[in-house]
Amino acid sequence: MFGFRGQGKALAVVAILLGLNASAYAADERTLYASLGDTTRAPIGWVEFCAENPGECRGGAAQPRDIVMTQAAWRDLLRVNHWVNETIKPMTDMDHWGVVEKWSLPTDGYGDCEDYVLLKRKMLIDAGWPREALLITVVRDKMGEGHAVLTVKTDKGEFVLDNQNENVVAWTETGYRFVKRQSQSDQNVWVSLGDSRPAAATASARDH
Repeated sequence: MFGFRGQGKALAVVAILLGLNASAYAADERTLYASLGDTTRAPIGWVEFCAENPGECRGGAAQPRDIVMTQAAWRDLLRVNHWVNETIKPMTDMDHWGVVEKWSLPTDGYGDCEDYVLLKRKMLIDAGWPREALLITVVRDKMGEGHAVLTVKTDKGEFVLDNQNENVVAWTETGYRFVKRQSQSDQNVWVSLGDSRPAAATASARDH
């Protein structure tokens, strides 16, 4: 359904990735999910999205699950991130819908950052990935603006799929400040990640 150019480069990255010692991610200062704060308010637009798309927001307590990062799983992440970033064209919610903030699956081919995230998450879930390992995350980007990314929780650490980056990278390599994310135990519960400054759910879409 989606192609990826540069398979050789991807396999080289996999070889490096799978050769990493898992203990490299064990230190508390490098583990985002060791520093979760209190439950917090869902991003603006999430509740309305769930009301319109209940199948995408199945709630209730769930057992946290991490992905085993095999070569096939890594290739899936690369393909999905690349395909969505190349296929969906950036457009702000104001230009798209005439409102400041609206979460939606970009079925018409246009969206801003949270819409990219929703589509990547849906594609991975439809491919059999557990939603408990696919966490919508609100960050502050390098300009200090609100932005949404998809965090993938694995046995090799936490990786980020981002419409501002064609590569899939460890969360520590993004340069972002992490504000809040979905709870791994309940997708409709959001938890603080330590940045106390108020943030809008997402920034305007921008070219990737």
